Order: sequence, then structure tokens, then C-alpha cells
Amino acid sequence: MLRVAIAALFGALSLTACAQQPSAPAASKGASPAAAATAAPAAGSADERVRSALQKLDPKFAPDYIGAAPFPGFREVLVGGQVLYVTDDGRYLMQSQPYDIQNKAPVSSAGLLAYRQKLLAKVPQAERIVFAAPNAKYTVSVFTDIECGYCRKLHQDIAELNRNGITVEYLAFPRMGLGSQDYTDMISVWCAADRKQALTAAKTGKPVTPKNCTNPVAMQYTLGQQMGVNGTPAIFAADGTQLGGYVPPAQLKAALERTTAGGSR
Repeated sequence: MLRVAIAALFGALSLTACAQQPSAPAASKGASPAAAATAAPAAGSADERVRSALQKLDPKFAPDYIGAAPFPGFREVLVGGQVLYVTDDGRYLMQSQPYDIQNKAPVSSAGLLAYRQKLLAKVPQAERIVFAAPNAKYTVSVFTDIECGYCRKLHQDIAELNRNGITVEYLAFPRMGLGSQDYTDMISVWCAADRKQALTAAKTGKPVTPKNCTNPVAMQYTLGQQMGVNGTPAIFAADGTQLGGYVPPAQLKAALERTTAGGSR
């Protein structure tokens, strides 16, 4: 439902923009451009102005997080897992992943990273499928699916990732949705006596032995949506940085080194 709300929000934004464009000349006749430009900004903090502006587009709009963006003049907004950027005055909105040219890496604010860390911390170690490195330097949380090609490709790299000191902790994200055969099979994997072996077998295309038990698959799927996962695999560093989908071992290690060099962990 939250993703539908996002779509509705951008639909409203598009309609608003179309309605405003032809009215600009008329506005210049009825009021001076200087008066329009110097109109008083909305009262309150930047967070309050942004929240108020978004609710004007859709009264049901309820952000999960609003905080300072990683660059000046904008607020970072998280709703239904989608990251938006809105100017501090609440006037302009964009949806994009900012990229730090100097550091050559995607960037998120400290506040958003802390929010993601808090979400990931909700998943107990016992509910993850962990492939631990003998001398772990880094740990990544990976939302995975047993059917997607790149998830299988990443799993083929597990031994190399472990040799590079990277522990992989899998969380379930059945990309076909709750109630699908994919979802049922992932429950079977999570309910297996040896979950690591069951996951590896499933990722090589072997039939999944049906199992059922109290399991975290639906919860982890919902958590993934809150994190902004819309495809698998989705790799997150310990500090909450999203490192992308499939990333070769050497590149993933380099990306993890950047997160620690930046002091974000």
C-alpha cells in the first residue's frame, strides 16, 4: 500500500506541475514577480515544512523518516522504503540516489543510515542464514531470493567472500510476493534442519523439500520493503549503506573498506 501511495504522490506531483506551468504568465499580471519571490516561507523547522508540503500533495502521506540530506538545502525522506529529497522550503521534490563524485560512491545521510541500522537490528541472528568468514572483517546483510539469477551468482561467490573476510547474513525476500510458490519454498528453506545446506541446494535449482514451521520469512520480506528493497540481491553494510545488487567479491570488499574508512561504522 505504501508503494501505491508513492505512485499516487508522484501522480499528484505531475498533475500539479502541469497545472502550474500555463498559469505562470497570468500570475505575473496579477502580482509582481518580486512579491511572489519574497513570499514568506512556511513556519517551523525544515522537517515540519517538508512534512506539511508532502501532506498537501496527499493528506495520507506519512513518512517513516525525515532528516537532513547528505548535501545542503534538502531534507531526506523515507516512506515505504522509497527515498525522496525535498528542498528545505518544501517546494521541490526529487527521487534519486545521490552520488558523491569526490568519494566515488553513493551517499546517504547519517540519519538514514542509523534508521536502516535500527531496522536491521530487529532481525535476530538466529533468524538469519549465516555464512561466516573464519576471520571476519566485515558483515553484510543480504536480502535474497532462491530463484533470481544474480542471487545464485552471488551465492557462488560465498567461498571467495569468506576468504576476503566478509561474512554473509541472508534475509528472506521472496520477490514473487507473499503467498507465491517462491514464498512457500523459502519458508521450507528457513524451516529445514540444515538451512545453509537447504539454501545452497535451492540456489542450484534442486527441488525444495516442503517444510513448515514458525518462520520469519514474511517479517523479513516486509522489513526489506521498509529498507527500500525492490530487487534481489540487495546488499547492506553494517552501517546501513546499501551497496547495490550483485557485486563481485573484490569490488564488494573495496566498497566495505570505504564505509569503514569514512568512519560510518
